[in-house]
Amino acid sequence: MLNQGSIWRITLTFQCRFGLIQAHRGEKPPLVSLPAFTRPEKPSRKGVDHQEEVNMKKSVFLGALTVAGIIAGGASAATLDEVKARGKLNCGVTTGVPGFAEPDASGVWQGFDVAVCRAVAAAVLGDGNAVEFVPTTGKTRFTALASGEIDLLARNTTWTFSRDVDLKFEFTGVNYYDGQGFMVPKELGVASAKDLDGATVCIQTGTTTELNLADFFRANSISYEPVPIETGAEAVQQYIAGACDVYTTDASALAAQRANFEDPSAHVLLPEIVSKEPLGPLVRHGDNEWADIARWTLNALITAEELGVTSVNLEELSAGTDNPEINRLLGTEGELGSMLGLDAGWAKAALGVAGNYGEIFEQNIGAATPIGLARGLNAQWTDGGLIYSPPFR
Repeated sequence: MLNQGSIWRITLTFQCRFGLIQAHRGEKPPLVSLPAFTRPEKPSRKGVDHQEEVNMKKSVFLGALTVAGIIAGGASAATLDEVKARGKLNCGVTTGVPGFAEPDASGVWQGFDVAVCRAVAAAVLGDGNAVEFVPTTGKTRFTALASGEIDLLARNTTWTFSRDVDLKFEFTGVNYYDGQGFMVPKELGVASAKDLDGATVCIQTGTTTELNLADFFRANSISYEPVPIETGAEAVQQYIAGACDVYTTDASALAAQRANFEDPSAHVLLPEIVSKEPLGPLVRHGDNEWADIARWTLNALITAEELGVTSVNLEELSAGTDNPEINRLLGTEGELGSMLGLDAGWAKAALGVAGNYGEIFEQNIGAATPIGLARGLNAQWTDGGLIYSPPFR
């Protein structure tokens, strides 16, 4: 969590930057100030009282995030130009979730969310490797995006009302429909999350998971002892070491982490899914052009799967087909690229990195991988799932 000193440093930075702008215009710079922050009495971490602590942390965090957003606001409308001038996309990812985002043995970032970053970089810069991956935690991800440190956040982040409306972020689609689950050692003999009264729970701070956990235990009149952690790697270490009875996060992340355990069969995913977690990439409010690029790059991956455009036939179909939508998607008909401020072959470039949505899913987290996730809700709408793109028209 940002401390008081960090908050005032952000405020001072804003005063300096905004003051220079005003002085350049011949105007008197305004003075920006924040109310004093005092340390509240630490509440109990037991049971439902934990919700009060969560709310206090959120209040201080939101104040700092608002100032960070103001600092970035002046430049937000030029993200595309900044990325082109820089020659690379700064993309925020997790600190490491197998199958979703983590460096391989050679230090090269791989994963389902990583593929989204690379697709956007290819669409904009023509090079899927022109990405600077910035690892972020549940606490730091929003400040990194609001301040302009990153251009895009693709980090298993849930689309919620407050993140959209209050924090001023624009989600550009859903690339994975998920829900919060629970993992316990099989030896505990627990069959349901409702049997976890008095359990210690490893929980990542600054996430919807933290809030959902408090809601679930309160609704079922049971108590728990939270064990706060910063990253997925720390959560796994604490859980394996026995520091907590339960590890809770998105069900997909639990499956991904369990796949790397020495004995995955010794750990059980409980049947309860206690939330809706539509996960997707997001950008700052205020730059519609950049949001459109991120949104329609994801849509291109989804539409390509629906239309049968794959990494295998991409070059062949790019020569022109009898299907007008494929032609519009791949840039042989229409002016969709110029509408985005990109080249005609922007979607082809994005698809050339790792294929369509289905290919990306199967390569990183699908049934044939150690993670072994079924498509489920993440199947195409034509196959009974929720994955669906507006038309390329």
